[in-house]
Order: sequence, then C-alpha cells, then structure tokens
Amino acid sequence: MNTPPLFSAVLPLAASATSRTLSQERTTLATTNDPFLWLEDTEGQAALAWVRAENEKTLGVLQSDPRYRHFYEQALSILEAKDRIAYVSLERRGLENFWQDENQARGIWRRTTLESYRSQDPQWQTILDVDALAIAENRNWVFQGASCLPPEERLCLISLSDGGKDAASIREFDRDAKAFVADGFYLPEGKQHVSWVDGDTLLVARDWGEGTLTQAGYPFVVKELKRAHPLSEAREIFRGEPTDVQTRPFVLRDSEGRIHVTGATRVISSSEYEHVVFRPDGPVKLNLPKKAAMIGLVGGRLLVKLDEEWTPSGDISFGAGSLISYDLAQWKQDPLRAKASLVFQPGSRQALSELGTTKNLLILTILENVQSKAFVYKYDQGAWSATPIPLPEHTDVSLSAASDEADQAMFTVSSYLRPTSVWYFDAESKSLEELKKTPSAFDASNHVVEQFEATSRDGTSIPYFLVRPKNARFDGAIPTLLYGYGGFQIPLLPSYLGPVGRLWLEQGNAYVVANLRGGGEFGPQWHQAAQAATKQTTWDDFIAVAEDLIRRKITSPRWLGAIGGSQGGLLVGAAITQRPELFNAAIIQVPLFDMLRYTSLGAGASWIGEYGDPAIAEQRAWIEGYSPYQKLVAGKTYPVPLILTSTKDDRVNPAHGRKAAAKLAALGKPYFYYENIGGGHSAAANLMEYARELALEFTYASKRLCSE
Repeated sequence: MNTPPLFSAVLPLAASATSRTLSQERTTLATTNDPFLWLEDTEGQAALAWVRAENEKTLGVLQSDPRYRHFYEQALSILEAKDRIAYVSLERRGLENFWQDENQARGIWRRTTLESYRSQDPQWQTILDVDALAIAENRNWVFQGASCLPPEERLCLISLSDGGKDAASIREFDRDAKAFVADGFYLPEGKQHVSWVDGDTLLVARDWGEGTLTQAGYPFVVKELKRAHPLSEAREIFRGEPTDVQTRPFVLRDSEGRIHVTGATRVISSSEYEHVVFRPDGPVKLNLPKKAAMIGLVGGRLLVKLDEEWTPSGDISFGAGSLISYDLAQWKQDPLRAKASLVFQPGSRQALSELGTTKNLLILTILENVQSKAFVYKYDQGAWSATPIPLPEHTDVSLSAASDEADQAMFTVSSYLRPTSVWYFDAESKSLEELKKTPSAFDASNHVVEQFEATSRDGTSIPYFLVRPKNARFDGAIPTLLYGYGGFQIPLLPSYLGPVGRLWLEQGNAYVVANLRGGGEFGPQWHQAAQAATKQTTWDDFIAVAEDLIRRKITSPRWLGAIGGSQGGLLVGAAITQRPELFNAAIIQVPLFDMLRYTSLGAGASWIGEYGDPAIAEQRAWIEGYSPYQKLVAGKTYPVPLILTSTKDDRVNPAHGRKAAAKLAALGKPYFYYENIGGGHSAAANLMEYARELALEFTYASKRLCSE
C-alpha cells in the first residue's frame, strides 16, 4: 500500500483510482441472480414491511409456546435484580457506574464512594438520567459512554446513540452542574473518535464531508477543533488513506493528566496499524511493526504490545504477544532510536489478556490454557518485576477498574457455575478484599465443568469447556448448545452463565464453549492461524468440537444446537451449510452471511484484514468456498435456524440475516427470523429487549432440542 505525504491534502492519483475501482467492484459483486438485494435497503419501506411480517410469524409461534412467558419473566428478573453487582470504575470523583433496571430502562450514570460501595445499600448520586433526557428530547437515546478531561474530569464528552447504532452524537457535559454545557462542544451523529487536548481543544476524526470517509464508512481525517468554532473551521492536522479501515487521534497522558504525546493511528486493517506522533518539527511515523499497539504510560515508561515477532535494528528479538516498554524521556527525545526492553513474553500456552495502569504500577492478566491470573508489574532500577495477586484460582480474572490517583484496582472473578464477584486490591497496603458477589441466578449444584480437547482436521488440539449435568448418562441424548466465536483475536473466557443457567442448564441440559483458532485464547498466533486464506480453519475447529461431543456420547445430532453472534453468526452459518447433519438447531445472532457482498454492507470493509477482499479474484475464491449465503442450496436439509438481527445495527448490516431468511423461504426451507427495530449490534437497547431475545432463543432451543 502506498502511503501519501502525512499532511497531503490530495491523495496520489493511483491510490484514489484504485479505491474507486475496488469500490465499484464491491458494489457489483455477487449482484447477478440475487433476487434479495432489495432487502439491503435497511430502512426501506418494502424491506421494513417484510421485516414486520417475518417478526409477526416468528413471534406468533415462539411467544405462543407456554415456555416463552416463563423464560421471559425469569430472564428479566435476573437482568433487573436489585442485588446484582453494580460494576464501577475508579475515578477521581468517586466510583462511577451505569445502571439499568425496570425503572431506568435507558439507564442512569451515577457515582458513590468506596466506603458507601462497600455497604449492602450504597448511596448513589445521579450524574445523568438518560431516561429523563430521552423523554425531554423525545429521542430513543442509548448511552455509549463518556470521555472526561483529566485531571479534574469535570468536563466530559458524552456519546449518545439513536437506538443503539454505533454512530453517535457527542455533547459536552459539566459533571458539577450536571448539565450539558451551553454552547459547548457538539458533534452531530456519526462514527467518530474524539480526544481531549485541553479545555478548549479537541482532536476529532469524523465525517468532514465528501471524500473523508473510508470504504468501511469510518473517518480517516483528523482535525483540531477549538471551542466556540464551527466544524467548518476545524484545522486539518493529519489524514490517512481512504483504503484504510479508519484513522483515530490519540493523546497519551500520565497518571497526573500531563500530556506527553499526541498523534494519530492509522488502522490499516483489522489487525494492522501505523502510528504517527505530532512533534514541533512535524509528524513522525513510528518505526513499530504493523501489528503493534501503543498502550499507555506508567512509571516513566511507554508501553507497546506486539502481535507479531519483531527484531528492532541491532536489538534483541521480541516474540509475538509480547509487551515491551521504552524509557519515556529517551523515547520523547528520539522515538526512532529509543531502545525497547521486554516486560512480558508469553509461553506456548499463554497469552496476555488484559493490562491496566495505576498511579505507579502496571497490572496484567495472563491466560494459561484459557484460565487467567493477575500480576502486578513494577519498573525499578532498570528492570521489571512481577508479583502475583492472590485471587481465586481456576477462574477467569478480569481487570475491571484501575485508579490514576493511587495504586488501586478492581477485578471481576468468574467461572461458568460460580457467581461473579468483585475484588478490591490496594497495592500500597497489600490488601485484597471481596466487595461484591452476584446473587446466584440458577441452581448450579447439579452441574459440573470439564475441559476437553478436540482434534481438528489438521491435527491441532482445540480446547473446549463442557458444562453438563453431574449425573449425565453418556448415551448421546443430552440437549446441548455449542457456542463459538473464533475471530479478531478475541478470546472466549469462562464467565458466569446467569440467565443461560436458569433457562437452559436447570432443565438438565449442557452448554459448550469452544476456543477456536481465530480467537485470542493463545495469543496472536492462534488468531493468525485462522485469518484470511486460512479462515476455513475456524469452521473446521468448530466442526471438530461438535464431532468430539458426539464421539464422547455427550450428545448426538438430534440433540445438538449451534449458537453464535456476529463473527460467531458467520461461524454457525458456515457450520450448518458445511455439515448440516451434525446439528438440529442453529441460533444465528446479528450474523455476517453474504461474504461476497460483506464489504458493501455496514462496516464490512473494515474486516478485509480478517476475511480477505472479494473484489480480488484470489481472495474471492477462498471466501466463496465458505460464504453461507451462497451455500444455501436446493436439495439439502438444514437445521431449522433462528436468525436474530437489528434494524439499527450499523456494524453488521441486518441485510445479511434478512437475505439468509428470504433465501431459505425461496428454497422452501423452514426457519425463524426476528429483527429488533432498535438495539444496534447488541440487538437489544435495554434489559427488556435483552430478556425478550433470551426468551426467544431458549424457547426455540427447547422446541428443537428438548422433549416436548
């Protein structure tokens, strides 16, 4: 890929022409003999009429099942439980939380103190009531978070989405006044990234007009916006390329809120980046590998995570999945010649899961065979030292909050059958205490968790977790749901099953989570083994787990169902079109499905790095080999699927699910289709919608896999 001058106002002609050509090819790809292109008109009158008719049919069947109302009420009672954990962040102004319940469907942003949070009944102070705001403005607002200006954190940029879309409007809010700032910063709806520089200055990447969005629909132009200035007066400071996924600004601050670096990151693909820092003498492109991410600052060190092996010129080699650091002062003086040192390098069955920084410390959670532990890392006298944090073993440990003001952090500890708990860690006093615990959502006493391995087509061992009844008879008759994802280096880790336990496990059923290649369970190599030309590997791994469950006589095709969402929806689609005889149910949530047109739908072009580009003949060939939409054919029997999507999903366009259902109908194949008119990529904008989704899924699963 040719890189234009960093401040060039005009892209090289060749790059622009190539972008137009690929765009035209993507627009025409796979349109021949596709009678359902009209369903890609997301808000079109005809398409929405079709959606409403499909919803009516599906709800008519599933909601009339006597199990539905019971499942809905049980799910909602768990989701809205008053004694469920209020997860918090550790902010300078206190512990903050976003809360939804039956009285606050859209939610409230609120704060309390650590002392109050420790109590059974914390006293909360409301910062923003999103329900009240939605009523006052007659909008279906969904709160998407806030970015507050350090170190005071009084002024915040709040993102509000219409119905749950990724695109959001951004408004300035004063936490002291608990009100939006009159004539404050306001950015109209769009997919955008914003970073505070100071109280009067923002770095903004957004849609600035014609020619400023990538093929994926994300911004690639960064501008500096001053207070009280219109968007038209923002000053351009950097642009990437229209063939990128996106470009986003960044500001690196220390724990005191002091800025050390500003810059921009070009997201070249879903896993490749180019970092540029802004210096007084002009921008500097960093000499990091493409699969590297700048993480943050702690203890006078700059942290960088590597997703590929890297040997800096004349230096030692760092393995893929490593974390390295630079002396900040040396790096700021000359970022191209500063020397890196190793912080952490994973072993063969390890992966760096999460990291966070406190005032002086680095905290890592590290996976080992898909189970995690937490460590404190400290830089002192020229070296990093690691100390384990003694949290419960054989669980998933997740870093949920870290403080900039002190060396304090919070963790969530969970497993499939163990209710999630929140732990508070104070490194200075070396104290560790359990603050909160999720109430039991289901009776787990009759189930057990086991970890097995299946052998995939190429001989690789694929781990999976099986949650099954203790007294199971291995006669192949346990109703079982097999869940997977396998993409974008995202690991599936043990977490409390909550509503799944109540609606599925308590009925004497089994639940399986497969740790497929393409995910991040064993670091970047595990991801890259099932990417682009080798993406079929993910589907092979999933099929291998299904076959292993059958071989062990845990279940059999009559009693086995597949479930997955987004990339996982593509996974399930590939599984049931390649090996339909293995499954009797398929829950396909907000899926990718038509992979020959995915780059023209929603944010699809941003995932070319994961799947390849169907506009390029060689890459189209491997995509065509598994694209589920094209694999739905006459003369083949598929497990009757339940397809769930959302009209407001501007990430994975609902046309994928719509067209799959319409094609099944044309082939005379049975299916269920439900599209939430709101909800975004989560397919649910509030707890009631989520409860409805769960009730539909488990009513369907019970009809397909359990005895009537």
